[in-house]
Amino acid sequence: MGRAYEVRKASIQKTGAMKAKLYSTYAKEIYLAAKKGVPELESNIFLKRVVEKAKKEQVPSDIINRAIEKAKGVGGEDYHEVIYEGFGPGASTLIVKTLTDNVNRTVGMVRAAFNKVNKSLGVTNSVTYNYDYLAIVAFKTDKEEEIFEKLLENGIEPMEFESEEGELTISVIPNDINKTKDVIEAIIPNVEYEIDEVGMYPKNKVDLEGEDLELFDRLYSLLDEIDDVTEIYHNVNNR
Repeated sequence: MGRAYEVRKASIQKTGAMKAKLYSTYAKEIYLAAKKGVPELESNIFLKRVVEKAKKEQVPSDIINRAIEKAKGVGGEDYHEVIYEGFGPGASTLIVKTLTDNVNRTVGMVRAAFNKVNKSLGVTNSVTYNYDYLAIVAFKTDKEEEIFEKLLENGIEPMEFESEEGELTISVIPNDINKTKDVIEAIIPNVEYEIDEVGMYPKNKVDLEGEDLELFDRLYSLLDEIDDVTEIYHNVNNR
């Protein structure tokens, strides 16, 4: 079974404070996607895809619309995506993705989280070289052969293409994800994606025990509590 099946299907639970963070994260991602291109759904495929995911997660329309309006210049925020790499307990490593309007504030909070467990941030590429940057989708289908042939016809070579119990999982380089979805949706117009993620996935995983596992859990919780943190990737197998 490939790495694709290790993807979390719900990285943020939709209850209480977690729901508020989910909304905030999508608002920032929609803003960023709109700023990178034309802030119109029909003219910006990246924005359209993010909005589709947000709606699936039941993000309210007013939050989506406000984020797009901010990208048009209505409002003063200017968010940037910043990635931090760090070393956790044992042989664990972490990649922390953030969306922030104040880099100094964010790096201070992320560094403080590592310091509280006596661990440290690393320099650029000190951790990421041990991870694969992939886009992964999974969905129910019995049309595996047709989809595979159409992907190849469109110049897309999947990194992984696996079917298990009627669910097909495909991983591709992130630049190919929109073309991949176009192929899938042409064959299955109303496809429901069980997994729809772009992220960093470890080439190898480690198991932690005892104090190392406790410290890792504490570090993860400290990072997850930071509002600017949108994703945390790690190489711990038993978490």
